[in-house]
Amino acid sequence: MEVKGQVMCVLLMCYIFGHIITSHNCGFIEARISSKFGDLEIEKKLRTINKPAVKIIKTIHGEKYGCVDFFKQPAFDHPSMKNHTYHYKMRPISHSVEKRKRETNNTGFGYLWENGVGCPIGTVPIRRITKDDILGLNSLEDIYTPRSSYNTSTVGTSDPYYDQHHFAVGRTPNKGMVFNGATMELCITAPKVKPSQFSSARLHIQMGDDFIQMGITVNPLLYKDDQPRLFVYTKAGGQQCYNHQCDVGMISVRQDYPMGLSMLPASERGAKTSYFSSFGLIKDKANGNWWFEFGTDAEEIGFWPSNLFRQSSGNYVEWGGEVFTASLPGPQMGYGIFPFEQVRYDAYVKRVSILDVNYNFDTKVDYMESFSDDNGGYKVNDFVKSEFQDAGHIIFYGGSGLNH
Repeated sequence: MEVKGQVMCVLLMCYIFGHIITSHNCGFIEARISSKFGDLEIEKKLRTINKPAVKIIKTIHGEKYGCVDFFKQPAFDHPSMKNHTYHYKMRPISHSVEKRKRETNNTGFGYLWENGVGCPIGTVPIRRITKDDILGLNSLEDIYTPRSSYNTSTVGTSDPYYDQHHFAVGRTPNKGMVFNGATMELCITAPKVKPSQFSSARLHIQMGDDFIQMGITVNPLLYKDDQPRLFVYTKAGGQQCYNHQCDVGMISVRQDYPMGLSMLPASERGAKTSYFSSFGLIKDKANGNWWFEFGTDAEEIGFWPSNLFRQSSGNYVEWGGEVFTASLPGPQMGYGIFPFEQVRYDAYVKRVSILDVNYNFDTKVDYMESFSDDNGGYKVNDFVKSEFQDAGHIIFYGGSGLNH
């Protein structure tokens, strides 16, 4: 009986051990299948973004862009674009956009490229994306995506990551107002961030649940460096992405202007001269399309078709800094210090304006409120009338992020 019992015990142990091995093997198989599925999805996304290029060109900083046929941009994969009539020569129709341009000569953006020209006519430059780029951005999923400061100040917010995004902004109040655009001049800074953080200075227009952002960001996961770079971000119809990385992204109309452009040189705190760039997000009164304008000449860079958004106009606008951190201490914002309310020593947004419900520009925006959700790490002040007469309505912001 003892021998029989020992045999039964051995058989039972073999069964258990074999079951464990089988279970582990199944786990390895599932892991391989899961990994393979992930690779397939990544390859599909790469094909979606890296459209066949007529040629590959480089910026003066050595970054590669594909010259993609205008009609093959990722945005044209959207279901609503089947019967579109868009073309690369199109520009806004309504005068509300044109009238704010200055009388200066347009020399284009050919100086940004090694070839001195950019892409051939009829194509647009789109930054080439790698597998590592996608893996990096997907590693933090929805936690990492830009958002509005209103998510953090609304009672009962549904945003589970509100405490990992921090803001120091000037913004329009929650008073049921309607906006058809906004503009700003933005001081270029290079805040210090860790690899899984970002620090942005941007214009944000909220349209119900959707929004468009544009400005400058230091974002190592997105751009693989610590340089301040130009970006746009779109959230529309349940989708969201940077630049051209999905079918709700911006449609470019210029062959010589690259999204993701390095904005160096950055301003140095205390220097007599600071570097800045002008941004505008303007709705075309004639058809409702939203246009991205850049530079002092308000050059039209690209647009978003009106039918992408579930709401036709904006209900909130904000200007200033946004940071993300998954670990402490947080990243710098602006120059990494609290504002002193001095142009030479502070990061700032100046000459802010909004395009109101009647398509008139309001350069005072005297109903703006200042908002910071973390005064220990970041602060903001704004002024309508001050000693900065040429700056219009100016917003000072910044912080070290060390006191979270």
